[in-house]
Amino acid sequence: MFQKMDDNGYIPALEGIERKTLVYGDKTLLSEFRLKGGSTLPGHAHPYEQTGYLVSGRMQLSIGEKTFDTGPGDSWCIPADMEHGAVILEDAVAIEVFSPLRQDYMPA
Repeated sequence: MFQKMDDNGYIPALEGIERKTLVYGDKTLLSEFRLKGGSTLPGHAHPYEQTGYLVSGRMQLSIGEKTFDTGPGDSWCIPADMEHGAVILEDAVAIEVFSPLRQDYMPA
């Protein structure tokens, strides 16, 4: 699968947070998140391993009992079923891979 860059197709996930599925295969799915400064991603867990990379901006990322101040170029891997959340300190863009494939993120 190949996808050209396109500014269309972003879906509101929560107040101040948009997501777009970029590409996917049989076992992984790649998403881009646009996060507005001042927004919050409440703590949650899901059955997907989540590996991410912060392209721009700053946020406080909580994974389990630890909190990390993140900036551009930082990356993370969150095990399946582990509680995580974030406070977006300034407008940010994050790229994340989910495995196994998230059916709820599949394009319509």
